[in-house]
Amino acid sequence: MNRGAKFPWNLWYFLLNFQRYSLTFWLSVVLLFDSAGATPLNTGLQIGQQSATTQQDAKRAAEQALGEGLILYKQGTAESLRQAILKWKEAVQLWQQLNDLAHQALTLTVIGKVYDNLGEKQKALEYLNQALPIERAVGDKSMEASTLNNLGAVYSDIGEKQKALEYLNQALSLKRAVGDKSGEASTLNNLGKVYNDLGERQKALENLNQALPLVRAMGDKSMEATTLNNLGKVYNDLGEKKKALENLNQALSLKRAVGDKSGEAATLNNLGLVYNDLGEKYKVLEYLNQALPLVRAVGNKFGEAVTLNNLGAVYDDLGKEQKALEYFNQALPLERAVGDKFGEATTLNNFAHVYDDLGEKQKALGYFNQALSLRRAVSDKSGEAVTLNNLGLVYSDLGEKQKALEYFNQALPLVRLVGDKSTEAATLNNLGLVYSGLGEKQKALEYYNQVLPLWQVVGDRGGEATTLSNIGKIYLDTKQPIEAIKTWEKSVRIILQLRGGVGRENRKTFLESKQSTPIALVDLLIKQNQPEQAFQWANLATVADLADYSRLVNAKVANPEAQKALAQWNQKNLQLNSLQKQLQQKFSPELSQRVNQLQGQLNQQAENIRNRFPEAADLFETKPTDISQLQASIPVGTTVIQPVFLTQILNVPKTVALFILTRDKLTVKKIPVDPAKFDAILIQTYTFLTNRFDDKYDSLEKLYDLLIRPIEAEIQATNPKQLSFIVTGKLRYIPFEALYDGKTDKYLIQKYPISYLTRLSTRSLKVGGMRPPASTKKVLAFGNPVPKEPLELRGSEEEVKSITRIFPGSEAYINSQATLDKFKIQSPRFSLLHLATHGCFQKGGCPKLGLKENTLLFADQMYNIADAALLGLQNVDLITLSACQTALETNSNGEEIAGLAYLFERAGSRSVIASLWSADDETTKAIMTQFYQNLKKGMSKGEALRQAKLSQINNDGILPHPFFWSPFVLIGDAG
Repeated sequence: MNRGAKFPWNLWYFLLNFQRYSLTFWLSVVLLFDSAGATPLNTGLQIGQQSATTQQDAKRAAEQALGEGLILYKQGTAESLRQAILKWKEAVQLWQQLNDLAHQALTLTVIGKVYDNLGEKQKALEYLNQALPIERAVGDKSMEASTLNNLGAVYSDIGEKQKALEYLNQALSLKRAVGDKSGEASTLNNLGKVYNDLGERQKALENLNQALPLVRAMGDKSMEATTLNNLGKVYNDLGEKKKALENLNQALSLKRAVGDKSGEAATLNNLGLVYNDLGEKYKVLEYLNQALPLVRAVGNKFGEAVTLNNLGAVYDDLGKEQKALEYFNQALPLERAVGDKFGEATTLNNFAHVYDDLGEKQKALGYFNQALSLRRAVSDKSGEAVTLNNLGLVYSDLGEKQKALEYFNQALPLVRLVGDKSTEAATLNNLGLVYSGLGEKQKALEYYNQVLPLWQVVGDRGGEATTLSNIGKIYLDTKQPIEAIKTWEKSVRIILQLRGGVGRENRKTFLESKQSTPIALVDLLIKQNQPEQAFQWANLATVADLADYSRLVNAKVANPEAQKALAQWNQKNLQLNSLQKQLQQKFSPELSQRVNQLQGQLNQQAENIRNRFPEAADLFETKPTDISQLQASIPVGTTVIQPVFLTQILNVPKTVALFILTRDKLTVKKIPVDPAKFDAILIQTYTFLTNRFDDKYDSLEKLYDLLIRPIEAEIQATNPKQLSFIVTGKLRYIPFEALYDGKTDKYLIQKYPISYLTRLSTRSLKVGGMRPPASTKKVLAFGNPVPKEPLELRGSEEEVKSITRIFPGSEAYINSQATLDKFKIQSPRFSLLHLATHGCFQKGGCPKLGLKENTLLFADQMYNIADAALLGLQNVDLITLSACQTALETNSNGEEIAGLAYLFERAGSRSVIASLWSADDETTKAIMTQFYQNLKKGMSKGEALRQAKLSQINNDGILPHPFFWSPFVLIGDAG
């Protein structure tokens, strides 16, 4: 009988002061109850004192009990399995009466297998250990080998890996001695699994690669598929995702070829796991939704429950909590029906986390308590400790600190007992957190100081950063600001190092859990009268946002060597992530050493890339650039303003810090702000700006009063020729030009030229660089590449023709001529590029236009701006995107607006003009034509765009709605 077992995939996230556990991903692994002895043996043994008739009756009764048990077994419910065991126990007694040792051993083995399925591992061991000496007594080497194999499987499940190896190696020797190639392959698979669990990946591969030619020689396609599946698991754990996918796809083809629906479903689940690691959540859903009908078709309730649980987990990751709950509600009764207590505990745990995320703390407690009972029932000490931690955290959130301490103190000895150093570190951190909340700062510090070396041992730098952040808070609370600053700086450096390697699937969670520390650091530096250092760290956080965007869109760099170095770093980082997950799940000194070595190599590799390749340096920046260097990059006459929101710090008044910088001066003002009210004003402002019929101008005045009026005197004192704003979050959707001064009855643009910077950097403004004189400038313009609905841009054809007439030597391509190839070939020859083509920079794409996210439309195809660096734009002064589309949504932070400018800046362009919403055709044409005419006159880009907008504002003495003139923003060099 074959025993198909799942690989548990336990993901728990250590958020800032919160711990998650666990999502289960199902990987099919052959831990086999072998077929040896599965056919009843006709031993011919008789008992002399009984009549032949009595013996025949007993034999028939034993066989009947076996058969009835098998029928019950096939029903697959927990109740039917227990009834089957009772029938088989009757059979064992009858075989004993008959002195039929072979059948007695076989039946004991079957009972052990079913107890194992029910999660009752100790009972499984009890019956297997009864079978083993009987098999040895009758000299049945084949059955003995099978039982040794099965004992190894169960010992592996209960975490006794060394004992598992002993039994499996004995089984392997016997399998080889009796020439059982199939059994040998099965045992090699099992050895591969155990070595993989121990983190010994190469040994796992050795065993699996020995099994593969054996099953191929036998022509056993099903076992070959299982072996490939297991190889896929090991390669996935090694971070070699490409090899993992290759093996799993081969396994999938074989499972389909032999009609193994259950195996096909398991492999689809496994493919989903790999894509989950890669952050491709919708691809995960695709595979899981293929698996679900298969497991239902074959009546595999266990597999169905795992698949439903996985679907719920993915939807939870996507923020679709209600959908996640629907799937968990389907999984739970199935797990109860088949008696899968481990799976049931996992699902209850997942329920609890969703309800906790939804703020329904009492419901979360109810589910955690149910999970706790099950963890204890199956003697899952590690799971029990994690659940106790989670209960403690919920009670802490509810303000019941003493109750939280009770749960954490119950968890601590358990994690030490099982050697789970990762959860031990989390528990100590949580104890420190609660004692800090109770005002016992010294006791909290003692716990935190115990935690730090543990995080380093298990290679969890995220945990280390969190604990350092907590220690910094203790120093602040105990009036030691200098120590707090030093500690928080260490924490932020680790956070910045980690950001580079966080997969897209964990990015939101990671940033939410870590964002308070950089903000607290900036706030404290301002309070300590160190505004220069505060700005350095705030600016570095802005750089990190842009680097994140580059990674999320897989942006290329032009230098092939740099691109190769980045690919190698990414591959090594995937390996590190896989090893860290394994180390957090199961500690071993060898794996700890390997993780720390790999982390060191990765840090050194990042430093080398940063030093060798300036075009990729921002991706690995962890140290703030000195303020004097940043200020030296600001052109004479330019004043830079950056609002930094200090609203994510507990028990600290919510403020916005307004930094004002010139080449030789930096000042900062902190203004009180209500985050919820400010967010409402932003949404109201954006709604007004994008609706030409809205006449509620008051939100523009409110924003002016919040962000400009408090620093009017400071701005005027700098006598600026240009205002350049660095904005983050939803402020990126608001053109500051339209902020309205109710006292003077003027828009901000009527006072100053306005532009934007992605960040302040020695590479962001090319101070003093050579610009082509106005007389030599030429425009390459593309317009209306697809002249049919919904993509037609009727006014854009005349727009590009008007623009190209301004500069002799300019070229215009419209309709079918506006191809991507022409753009690639021609663009390096021109200093001004104008694209009156659709561009989609909305999250999720632009379905009404049929455009994908981060793409520009040409006549023959879409172009992903992630490849912009390959265009060769080093001589380009300006790229204008006059018809691009963005949108403020609930979860938007405007990264796509800054991101597109950043990517073109990295590609060589000095600046970008982009539209924040789809503007009116006639106004667009008028503003763009006037803008280029102003450039021809020798105006700077900032002043040229300002005058073009003012020509619309002042037209006929009527103030037109900002919808018409304000969507076009200049990002980058305004000179």
